[in-house]
Amino acid sequence: MRAACLSSLKRPEEALELCHKSHALEPGDAGICNNLGIVLRSLGRDDEALPWFDQALALRPNFRDALHNKAAALAKLRRFREAFAIYERLRIDDPNDTPAYLAIAQLHLLMGNFEAGWAGREARWKIVRNYPRFQQPMWLGQESLEDKTILIAADEGLGDTIQFVRYVPMVAARGARVILVIQDPLHPLLSKLSGVSQCLPMSAVSNFPPFDLHCPIMSLPLAFGTRLDTIPSSTSYLPPPEDGRVRAWRKRLGAHDRLRVGLCWAGNPRQPDDHNRSIPLHIFSCLLDIDATFISLQKETKPKDRAALQEMAGIIDMTAGLSDFAETAALLDCLDLVISVETSVAHLAGALGRPTWTLLCYTPDHRWLLDRDDSPWYPAMRLFRQTSPGDWRGVFERVRSALEEEIAEFRPR
Repeated sequence: MRAACLSSLKRPEEALELCHKSHALEPGDAGICNNLGIVLRSLGRDDEALPWFDQALALRPNFRDALHNKAAALAKLRRFREAFAIYERLRIDDPNDTPAYLAIAQLHLLMGNFEAGWAGREARWKIVRNYPRFQQPMWLGQESLEDKTILIAADEGLGDTIQFVRYVPMVAARGARVILVIQDPLHPLLSKLSGVSQCLPMSAVSNFPPFDLHCPIMSLPLAFGTRLDTIPSSTSYLPPPEDGRVRAWRKRLGAHDRLRVGLCWAGNPRQPDDHNRSIPLHIFSCLLDIDATFISLQKETKPKDRAALQEMAGIIDMTAGLSDFAETAALLDCLDLVISVETSVAHLAGALGRPTWTLLCYTPDHRWLLDRDDSPWYPAMRLFRQTSPGDWRGVFERVRSALEEEIAEFRPR
């Protein structure tokens, strides 16, 4: 239990030590073996975790938690066929195992099988609790929207909202009046989105305005039957940043005599896969001797990264002025390039059509697909992927080389 507490406190090395002690005391305990695998996974060591899940299953053959964990580790190692087989076994043994359905859907999306993936993700309504239970029917593309009012509400993260609001003008084009309900930090940015009749921040909604139908933002790709070749991929689909905000940032930044590069190195630490997608700031130090101006876009900084940022003279930190996403959009308009991990800043830059380099772990979130250096969702985005689990060094070698090429072509503004 102490190991579990340490793991929750993001102290996995200490948790791992205690799990090994527990196993030495009780080597026949399947739960301890499973816990060892879980902690190793949190350290990005999926290959080392697998034998522990196998040991747990040898001790308890139908241990469902160990089966789930083994399948997740296999998926991260790109052993997809084996992962699919385990999830199918879990689903067949228990038709109410919603996480198994969702994991299968995520794998389908990652591999580009959108038809099965979008449909499979609708299983989430069996466990989702942060989306209102409306009496009005959910719209998934079948009914006519002519002269109807539809409420479209955010149901997952900030980056998800930014990525999928691209469908809102398409909904309005079907004759609907659109009420958009989104997270508060996005409201100043999206309130002027094309096709929106009324935009409300979540905190201001106690009673929803009258509407006929509703659709969660993350169900819009399903409603439009999105395939890989039909992704609505406009270079920029968000309202342009306000001129006054842009002018203020240009004034703060001063002379534009070097390439301006925005950096974002970490996502939400509460996201389950954050240990794979976020990068310790010190790793970025290999770029800082390049002749460019580096600007932090990292609004929330972990304690270790905060200390590193104070020691890095090569990064300008102006995040105190980033009060919301509209302000961040105005700053991005003044930059030549954004280099980011897979988080909301990458989505924002991509949705604004800004040149963006997104840094990806070996097996990333489904929206980035596999083995390609471009994104069908964001035409101005370039993807830099790990070629093996945990290999950020190789990623940064390629980033540095590409950045030197950009600097060679830069001309002062």
